[in-house]
Parts: sequence; structure tokens; C-alpha cells
Amino acid sequence: MWFDTWHDLLRIVVVGASGYATLVLLLRLSGKRTLAKLNAFDFVVTVALGSTLATILLDSRTAWADGVVALATLVVLQLVVAALTAWTRSGRRLLTAGPSVLLRDGVADTAAMRRQRVGMDELRQAVRGTGTGDLSQVAVVVLETDGTMSVIPRSQAGDLSSLGGLDGHAS
Repeated sequence: MWFDTWHDLLRIVVVGASGYATLVLLLRLSGKRTLAKLNAFDFVVTVALGSTLATILLDSRTAWADGVVALATLVVLQLVVAALTAWTRSGRRLLTAGPSVLLRDGVADTAAMRRQRVGMDELRQAVRGTGTGDLSQVAVVVLETDGTMSVIPRSQAGDLSSLGGLDGHAS
């Protein structure tokens, strides 16, 4: 169907603009962490916010007020999860995956890679992405909580204090 009514189109514009403005306001009030890419919960909230806004826009059975309550609920839940993971060690352990060392001193930890379902090709790609061509020149590759890989070349390793608390490193 190409076109129903002008009323439907006008509703999308009015409710869409109102929903968008409300979401922007909620995000400004909640702070930068709400859309951060730090862990799986952050990703889920980002997707859920987009889906909720789409529902507000396109489902005429969803009232704007219902959508605002849904958006606000997601933002509040994200703030609670962020507080638990930031302020309590047990909350962090329960709600987020910790970082994992996948390569140390140029040698891949195949057991850790298997647990994290990361292949050698993906590890090499991450190393190449830093401009390093030789795995032996890499001090550490860490799979971070957000799924990205941090590559620390030997030339930049220093005392490796950034690994504090990870796999037995001192905090």
C-alpha cells in the first residue's frame, strides 16, 4: 500500500517529532552512559530505545504517553544497571563479562580464544588494524567487555599497569 490518509502521515510527523524530542531530552538528562558501548546491557538498551521510538512513530495504537513511559523505563533501568556495575564489584561480575587476555607476548591463548569464541583470523585482523605485522611484536591482546579487541604492542606496553586486576595482574 502506498498511501492511506493524510491524517496518518500527519500523526507520524507530530508524534515522531514529539517522541524524538522526548528521547533526546531523556538521553541528555540521563547522561552519556545511557548510549555508551560498554557492555551487552548498553547495546540492548540502545536497540530497545530505537525499537520503542519506531513503535511510537508507526503504531497508531500506541499513545505518545505510553511511548514516553516505555522510553523513560528503559533509561531508568539503564541507569540502575550502570550504577550497579560502576559501584559494586558483585554487580559488575553478575551483569557484565570481564575482559579476557587472548594473546600474551606474541603467543595466542587458544583456550581463552575458544571460551570467547574468537578465531585466530579475528585476532590477526585486530593486530593488523593497529599497523602491526608481527604477532611477536604484540605484548597483549585483550577482548574487552564491549567485544572490541585492544592490542598493546611491545613498544607501547610500558609496565602493563592498564591490565590491573585482569588475569592476576596487580590492581
